[in-house]
Amino acid sequence: IRCWSNIPFITMPLSRAHGKSFAHRSELKHAKRIVVKLGSAVVTRGDECGLALGRLASIVEQVSMLQNQGREMMIVTSGAVAFGKQRLRHEILLSQSVRQALHSGQNQLKDMAIPVLEAPACAAAGQSGLMALYEAMFTQYSICAAQILVTNLDFHDEQKRRNLNGTLHELLRMNIVPIINTNDAVVPPPEPNSDLQGVNVISVKDNDSLAARLAVEMKTDLLIVLSDVEGLFDSPPGSDDAKLIDIFYPGDQQSVTFGTKSRVGMGGMEAKVKAALWALQGGTSVVIANGTHPKISGHVITDIVEGKKVGTFFSEVKPAGPTVEQQGEMARAGGRTLAALQPGQRAEIIYRLADLLTDQREEILLANKKDLEEAENKGRLALPLLKRLSLSTSKLNSLAIGLRQIAASSQDSVGRVIRRTRIAKDLDLEQVTVPIGVLLVIFESRPDCLPQVCKEGRLHCWEFFDDKRKGVSVGVCSFQILHHLTQEALSIHGIKDAVQLVNTREEVEDLCRLDKLIDLIIPRGSSQLVRNIQKAAKGIPVMGHSEGICHVYVDTDASVEKVTRIIRDSKCEYPAACNALETLLIHRDLLRTPLFDQIIDMLRVEQVKIHAGPKFASYLTFSPSEVKSLRTEYGDLECCIEVVDSVQEAVEHIHKYGSSHTDVIITENEKTAEFFLQHVDSACVFWNASTRFSDGYRFGLGAEVGISTSRIHARGPVGIEGLLTTKWLLRGDNHVVSDFSEHGSMKYLHESLPLPQRNTN
Repeated sequence: IRCWSNIPFITMPLSRAHGKSFAHRSELKHAKRIVVKLGSAVVTRGDECGLALGRLASIVEQVSMLQNQGREMMIVTSGAVAFGKQRLRHEILLSQSVRQALHSGQNQLKDMAIPVLEAPACAAAGQSGLMALYEAMFTQYSICAAQILVTNLDFHDEQKRRNLNGTLHELLRMNIVPIINTNDAVVPPPEPNSDLQGVNVISVKDNDSLAARLAVEMKTDLLIVLSDVEGLFDSPPGSDDAKLIDIFYPGDQQSVTFGTKSRVGMGGMEAKVKAALWALQGGTSVVIANGTHPKISGHVITDIVEGKKVGTFFSEVKPAGPTVEQQGEMARAGGRTLAALQPGQRAEIIYRLADLLTDQREEILLANKKDLEEAENKGRLALPLLKRLSLSTSKLNSLAIGLRQIAASSQDSVGRVIRRTRIAKDLDLEQVTVPIGVLLVIFESRPDCLPQVCKEGRLHCWEFFDDKRKGVSVGVCSFQILHHLTQEALSIHGIKDAVQLVNTREEVEDLCRLDKLIDLIIPRGSSQLVRNIQKAAKGIPVMGHSEGICHVYVDTDASVEKVTRIIRDSKCEYPAACNALETLLIHRDLLRTPLFDQIIDMLRVEQVKIHAGPKFASYLTFSPSEVKSLRTEYGDLECCIEVVDSVQEAVEHIHKYGSSHTDVIITENEKTAEFFLQHVDSACVFWNASTRFSDGYRFGLGAEVGISTSRIHARGPVGIEGLLTTKWLLRGDNHVVSDFSEHGSMKYLHESLPLPQRNTN
């Protein structure tokens, strides 16, 4: 039994206990009963005369999809007035001797005066047509719709409210979508300031308040309010400083400046917010979003139900920490301060982080052990990912060494002058290195990547960790302690907020949309993770490689002593790494030779599972399992063996099936080796060396934040240089361009000037 205006009425129970709204967007997928409110601006055309049929059809499709999933959908719709206006205009034109106007030409028809049409008359003329349109659209999805017209008086009469409640429940029970609207043909004009009449009553003066009241009375889980703006802004949309509010909490009204209402309809954003807060107080979650944007209107309702970050979500539960937007702003501010530090100050931070990794080694390894035990006990990760997750004393020592290398070279990173030009007398131009900006670094089972990224000493990043393939998050303890140590090092100069930690999977797509706060995304993990991030990124460049399909080609002139050693290291030293051997190419003349037998015996001893390529399989009577695809990154003790007829064919194979990561030739023939080095179009091409050398630390870069196979900005292992860009500094003395015109007093010199001496220590 529930009470409204002290009048009790009985409602039917639902499978989900009602009374408390969802605390987070991710919970919206559990919404069973949903009300979708369609504002006038959503339903009507831009000329306010007629319906936006395309948008309406898309909305019906989304509602039908959710209804067929077993949800209970209700629609509170506007549009009767606009539809009726269209019909009445047509009737008026006909009544004014339209036949004569048509015979006389279109100009006279356009010039005919049309009287002002009253909204009640338009509503009366449009209700039937609007409902007929809904019925025709829902029929396409085998769904029945039913119309219900209400007024504010219906909610003040106990019997009418009982009847309305019972009717709606019966329709939902029969899988029918109720289409609800205020009966604008008879409803009186709204009273001023009658939005809220206390805690338990909301006056139905427009469809916003109607939707809120119905949502609460029907114990609805979710109310979606569609309008012509993206959601609730802190100031009128379109103003310079207007920011979309992601989550709105009760009591935040004072921080919002409301603008004028939309071009059509009776309410405005202020009315929507009041209705939303009233519904929230009644236990219904609310989202206000844009239903008119052509790029998102086709899936806005389903996106909201899936928990995606669309519009403004109303919640009664404030998060314990800052939002991702606030973290981004803190990272941006802290990073600019970090970039402005003197080289010696940056070096202090990096040395301090290196010392902390050494001093706190036991605590780090203990936290990592907890993560490994949890992952193993619950069977969350495959063996290759467990190896990536694992930290060791040697890994931490290598990280500390790399940190100190970076610190020693910090004088030569940010602020380094790479070009000086004298444009004219007393007008000198410099090009200097600066950090790219905010990095969003996404780790998958790679806790050691965190200090690798943060040790750049002049950049700031976000970290997000997730194993998308398993749908779980692991490594939490490892990341937390490493993040804490990084912030402790940054605190030396009061800029610990330059590094932020984000560890919820639900927010990763939201992060990828913050193109005004994030400058570069670096995913560190599987090829699937990289592809997902590349797809999710909206206007933010992604640096990385989708796959690490690395080849080793064994030439006829290969050294017997070098072949098995290089192949073993490339495949077996760390098979989960992206620079591990995946496809072994062998020259045809080496088949059935002692060298070939040694290769196979070594792989068997190392327990490497062999897959035969098509040509290799054709040479064998009993071959290993034939490879399903020559574009496979195994990431484990598995590899493919294929046969080629020449170095040229090896190059062609690599170009066709490789990922432009790292490819190797083993040969003693210098001419053949140089042909391979010059013709293979990969980020790293080696001669008589393991693929595992493709690493920033091993290259002497001091750190590696990723490996890039793209051709823009950075390629191969990316260290400090790959995370720098430049800016131009021009120093003049009252110079203006007009002085350099044909009749001006100055001439361009464009003289190259010597660079400042670099620190070679």
